[in-house]
Amino acid sequence: MKCYEGSILTVNRNNDVFRYLVEDNGKIVYVGNDLPALYSDTEKITLGRRALIPSFVDSHQHFASFSTFQAGLNVMDAESNKEISEKIREFVKRSGSRTLICFGASPFSVKEGHLISREELDAVCPDKEIMVVKYDGHACIVNSKLLEKMAGKVKDLRGFHPDTGEMNQEAFFKFSDYISSSLSLTELFSNMMDAVDFMAERGIGMVHTVSGVGFSMNLDITIEKLFAKSLSNGFQLRVFPQPMDIRVAVRRKLPRIGGCFESALDGCFGSHDAAMNSPYIDAEGGEGVLYYSDEKVIEHCKAANRAGLQIEMHAIGDKAFDQATKALKAALDDFPRKDHRHGIIHDCLPTEEGIRICKEYGILMPVQSAFINWKQEPDEYLESILGQERCSRLNPIHTFCENGILVSFGSDAPCTTPDPVVWMDRAVNNPNKDEAVSVQEALRMCTYNGYYTTFDENDRGSLEKGKVADMVILSANPYEIPKEELAGIKVEKLILAGKDYKSAKRSVIKAVFSGLTNGSTSY
Repeated sequence: MKCYEGSILTVNRNNDVFRYLVEDNGKIVYVGNDLPALYSDTEKITLGRRALIPSFVDSHQHFASFSTFQAGLNVMDAESNKEISEKIREFVKRSGSRTLICFGASPFSVKEGHLISREELDAVCPDKEIMVVKYDGHACIVNSKLLEKMAGKVKDLRGFHPDTGEMNQEAFFKFSDYISSSLSLTELFSNMMDAVDFMAERGIGMVHTVSGVGFSMNLDITIEKLFAKSLSNGFQLRVFPQPMDIRVAVRRKLPRIGGCFESALDGCFGSHDAAMNSPYIDAEGGEGVLYYSDEKVIEHCKAANRAGLQIEMHAIGDKAFDQATKALKAALDDFPRKDHRHGIIHDCLPTEEGIRICKEYGILMPVQSAFINWKQEPDEYLESILGQERCSRLNPIHTFCENGILVSFGSDAPCTTPDPVVWMDRAVNNPNKDEAVSVQEALRMCTYNGYYTTFDENDRGSLEKGKVADMVILSANPYEIPKEELAGIKVEKLILAGKDYKSAKRSVIKAVFSGLTNGSTSY
């Protein structure tokens, strides 16, 4: 039993701040301003200027991909393609793998102003297959070695550009499938353990992972479910299978379906394939790409909704957002459900009509505030392709709140690094001041709302009596410091079920056995 004294930010219905919290055997047994005599002799942890909050949730992440890319080479901070080339040259020397993965290339954060090319990759990596994934996770650049391996399978697919080595849309998905399937179970499990430890350092206690990225028979979904069951340190995973076939979820007894990749309705701004209601304004133009017809999406949503599944879908552009809202509306009109918790992921450029549908039908929004003022896709670039008026409507988190729509925050990792302090900072200090939210609202979006999204709010997400003691100690109280200083807050400790976080690293064999024998349903 432990007693925490100081600023206890409960994130309960009233956003109460109390002085004391008592934890016993992993559960919260008391929260309030006056410590009962019953707990007077309990071990006391004095917070001082620090604060105790609920643990964070990453409400949208590609966990298997993030784990894999995190183990590869991250080039997000490179300032030139020449620097990326040198990083790759060194990576090739120290890696024993025959297929290499790099992540984070952006034409907007390097001085050359364009993506690294196949020719440049060949110069530093001619003898091993290499795929450099673009920052948005929806495109890549490959070298000639990998291109030769895959050309016969992708040459007729949309997004195939052998001259530059850049692969978009269906061609990219095929390359991603190949890379994913090249990983061994041991590699993947080990990388996942490292990824969980990485996120725990940032106060994250739960991840909503979208799975189904090309493994034979959707093996990665099974693996993520197995990995979730293997965890013994209190860290939680909730698995969303991405295929458009609801049988993939039903057969695995998963209560939810959706994400990106196969269940993405469009692409991304940076690749000009986010589906738009009016054309991009730059020379490239076009209206982006809707991957499916309205009929196909409606059919999928009706089937999933009737099966009792929770549905999520990726929508970046306004045309895709409209398609998602209309499909979910059609599904719920067909088979009404009061507490479905369906959601639309990203919601970067919503429409008034789509927002009205979300409000009326209780559709949730797992969004990425990390996309605000994003180095890899800067505002100047977005304005050059979308125009000022559309840019002013991007990521309207405050508007969502005004309409009573429940918003949760996620990283979309590996697209952005999982870091809830960054999510809060971007949402509160949004350069578009009309869409900024309060610190209290932002903290709720990082905690309670994420747990609510997967029906976990009765056990976690706020510091209330009877709930699991999943908590984070912050270096400062975000309610009290100037909002401009939010980015400087540090996560000092993650506490899961009342215990200081314990590393997920252990023998892969033991972890797999644990996953196979554990009857837990925490996935």
